[in-house]
Amino acid sequence: MRDMIFQVLFVWYPYFCLTAFLFGSLIRFDREQYSWKASSSQFLRKRQMRWGSNLFHVGILFLFFGHAAGLLTPKFIYTLFITVEQKQLIAIVAGGIAGSLCFVGLSLLLHRRLFDPRIRQTSTTMDIAVLAILWVQLCLGLLTLPFSLSHSDGSVMLTLAHWAQGIVTLQPVDGATLQGLAWPYLLHLVLGMTIFLIFPFSRLVHVWSAPVWYLGRRGFQLVRTRRALAPRSAGRSSTQPAE
Repeated sequence: MRDMIFQVLFVWYPYFCLTAFLFGSLIRFDREQYSWKASSSQFLRKRQMRWGSNLFHVGILFLFFGHAAGLLTPKFIYTLFITVEQKQLIAIVAGGIAGSLCFVGLSLLLHRRLFDPRIRQTSTTMDIAVLAILWVQLCLGLLTLPFSLSHSDGSVMLTLAHWAQGIVTLQPVDGATLQGLAWPYLLHLVLGMTIFLIFPFSRLVHVWSAPVWYLGRRGFQLVRTRRALAPRSAGRSSTQPAE
């Protein structure tokens, strides 16, 4: 029975969540584009918003890309530069710092969402649920740090990386491989996959629309004037961009 549960949770469930994540996002973009937004509450109450939002986004982005790089980078690549033990120590330190920043920011956002009457009134059940799930997931992630310190040889990290790479390459490992992991790791994995499952049905879809192309866009400003202009033969219009 235990083997079957692990097979369902760590072999079948990941593909179910990823399928819902990808196709659900496509369907929502195609059919409900007016709901494709972050629904910011900044205008209702700016207090806590700036610190909470900035700390949360900096921390969560670092954690996301750190997890992706740490789990999906093959061992033979990073061992050209560092050992497995060094990689685990870097992950613990960097993850602990980013996780702490994210925890503070997310706690501020969740507090204002729950205890500010105006924001609570305009919040949906899914808005609050997503923040609560992310908060629990973050706490579980921070809870794994002491367990990681007790496995300084990197064995647990290698097991998790082997599992994640197997899922991505469509060569999943046997679910029984994860049975030796401590419970915070297992709950962290299951809840992390659940976040992908609910992604298309929440405000998290705005992640797909992150305006990263703005970083390389050349800035300009439109300047309008009421002065009398030269005849059109000069080839200039009344609205001219100014660098």
